[in-house]
Amino acid sequence: MATVFERVRDIAADKLSVEPDDIQLESSFTEDLEADSLDVVELIMALEEEFGGDDTPLEISDEDAEGLNTVNDVVEYLEGKGVSN
Repeated sequence: MATVFERVRDIAADKLSVEPDDIQLESSFTEDLEADSLDVVELIMALEEEFGGDDTPLEISDEDAEGLNTVNDVVEYLEGKGVSN
């Protein structure tokens, strides 16, 4: 089973058209991975779909999303919401 980081990395690689190996925990979505605001919205939606379920949907508020600047921010946020490896 993939770790939370690996799942986030794979989603980011797909949505941002970058190689998974280029994504590290400290990677910034906008600075390192060159995501624009639309890319970030699509990434948030993909994370909600991947990590939410029918019985436990995940909704990332706009306020929360503004604080998710790096891959590590997302991993820590998800782990805080009860997502585990």
